[in-house]
Amino acid sequence: MTTSITWDQASARRLDRQFLAISAPEDVPAADVVAAMLGAHAQVMSAAELSVGVRSTGLTRADVRTALWEDRSLVKTHGPRGTVHLLPTAELPLWCAALPAVPSGAGGQAPDVRLSEQQADQVVAAIGDALDGVHLTIDELNEEVVARTGPWAGDLVMPAFQTLWPRWRQVLHRAGQSGALCFGPNRGRKVTYTRPPHFDPLPPKEAVRELVRRFLCAYGPSTPAWFAKWLAAPGGWAVRLFARMAEEGDIERVAFEGVGDAWVAAGDTEFPGAGTGRGPTRGRVPGVRLLPYFDAYGIAAQPRERLFPGDAYRRALAGGQAGNYPVLLVDGVVAGVWHQRRQGRRTTVTVEPLGRLTAWQERELAEQVERVGEVWEVERAELVVGEVTTGPHA
Repeated sequence: MTTSITWDQASARRLDRQFLAISAPEDVPAADVVAAMLGAHAQVMSAAELSVGVRSTGLTRADVRTALWEDRSLVKTHGPRGTVHLLPTAELPLWCAALPAVPSGAGGQAPDVRLSEQQADQVVAAIGDALDGVHLTIDELNEEVVARTGPWAGDLVMPAFQTLWPRWRQVLHRAGQSGALCFGPNRGRKVTYTRPPHFDPLPPKEAVRELVRRFLCAYGPSTPAWFAKWLAAPGGWAVRLFARMAEEGDIERVAFEGVGDAWVAAGDTEFPGAGTGRGPTRGRVPGVRLLPYFDAYGIAAQPRERLFPGDAYRRALAGGQAGNYPVLLVDGVVAGVWHQRRQGRRTTVTVEPLGRLTAWQERELAEQVERVGEVWEVERAELVVGEVTTGPHA
């Protein structure tokens, strides 16, 4: 009989596996927390530091930076959807085999701007060679890439932020996803790039399937469409991939409340109170959390209408897109937005709940604000409950 999973049961398991039900103990390293999230979005570095910190009882932004720049257990590079993420260095053989194997849609550049596949491969190889053992700014990297490929790579033809970038820049993310490039520590205000430690990637087919299993363990039950959205992959490709994995026994079907058929990793059907319709249906995990911009949970957990119920769908999303607002999570669903304003060694956290909080939830919210201050290493974090007047991604 097919296992039936309620939203509350799925939410409870996801929160638990994300260290959002019970924070990770102090001895759990930052890389393990990031692994549980399947990467921390790091386009805004302070948000990535907070994503990791709020899932732990002791980690601060300094610990995340140490993991990145000193012990190198984390790497900052291009991950899912081509966006900048923190990933565990030890997992690069998985990520850098799986991500290049995901088919992309039609190129967004005009035909006279695009690189051919041969040119793209040539640029990625040049980037890896140029960055091996050194840290280069984007201008320094540009010189090296053009010298290793040809003048065509440096043609200023790629529209970007009211200017034109050199042609080769359109595959910068591909270099990151394939392990030829990652971020280095800033040189003053300038971003630098380097090459991550050398590694042997997994076979691409094996890596893609392992990524599906990892995604289902972290965010399941899921559908091919949700997995494709998380990766920015073609929907049809994901449908065929799930079908093959189901036929071979890698994943199994469950009945997900309000959705119908969904999938979990084979044998991974234990959910709080889960059963086949005869057992208890409880599963909701009470609690209050503050999640920053583009937190992995808000982006990957589906269905979005259940994660952002009622007014939250209007208030906490930007045109249906998750991540543009930091969110208040109450009992596993979005129940408000928040914004922080830092002044020196102090920060003010303004929280706008979309409903009435109980006295217990208000106390827990105050504790979460204190935790935000600890992660950001400020002397004082003040909670203000009121309207958030800043717009998305402010």
